[in-house]
Amino acid sequence: MDATRSGPDGVQVMPAPASDGAGPVRRTRALRDGFLGTFTSNWLATASVVVLLLVVLFCFLGPVFYHSLQQQSNLSQVNKPPGARHPLGTDSQGHDVLGRLMLGGQSSLEVGFAAAVVATIVGTIWGALAGYAGGWLDVILMRIVDSVLAIPALLLLLVLVSITTPSIGALIVVIGLVSWMSTARQVRSQALTLRSRDYVVAARGAGASNVWVVTRHIIPDVVGVIVVQATFEVANAILLLATLGFFGLGPPPPATNWGAMLSDGLNYIFDGYWWLVYPAGAAIVLTVLAVNFIGDGLRDSFDVRLSHR
Repeated sequence: MDATRSGPDGVQVMPAPASDGAGPVRRTRALRDGFLGTFTSNWLATASVVVLLLVVLFCFLGPVFYHSLQQQSNLSQVNKPPGARHPLGTDSQGHDVLGRLMLGGQSSLEVGFAAAVVATIVGTIWGALAGYAGGWLDVILMRIVDSVLAIPALLLLLVLVSITTPSIGALIVVIGLVSWMSTARQVRSQALTLRSRDYVVAARGAGASNVWVVTRHIIPDVVGVIVVQATFEVANAILLLATLGFFGLGPPPPATNWGAMLSDGLNYIFDGYWWLVYPAGAAIVLTVLAVNFIGDGLRDSFDVRLSHR
């Protein structure tokens, strides 16, 4: 049977081939391969993923294989230099510095990632609502953001910490609540553009509620910005916790963090006890740099994916 048919002017027209659904699959695969290819081509971002994974394993699995007494002081082993028994020496309370580094890393990473989640959630909702609503609500919400940004983050953090009981949970909430403003501004700028897109206008015309439009259209389309900003929030939270620990406002002993270790070590730096300062400082720098490089790689990858789309 002839597959052609005659058009209005007698010209033979071939029918369009039936779609087998492979087109969207191929496009999705191409976007995914482009995203991963761009990220893995950034050797700094790829190496940073490995470094961050090693840091996490060191902090959370290290104590399983390297046992050290961290709950009690041992005054007979105060400020011992690195040796066979204590690879990184001991601190002013006789604690093994290597084991202390693992314990401090646990709280630093827990607070860093959890506070970033709090900041990202609050900032995303705030920014999406302001950008989508526009008008007077946008003005009020963003003036609140500008007012909070006008206050130095460290000063605001010190005030909030001073009126709460230092604990991991309290630090997560406090650091998250002083870190969400930049995420809100980033999401709001994207939402201002997306709210005039045809599919958003069509959704509103079809009777979709504002909550539906924001959660189903606005926020999913800014997920790239959200993910990238979240990585930078992790680094920022780790630095803020280190600052609080340096000022002695972290969780009380025997809990510790890298900032508190750094603060304790500075009291003995002129005595030549370098092992009380450099390990904690190197851990902070290495972790923050790794997270920032991962954020840079994610930003480039999402840019490439969006340009292909």
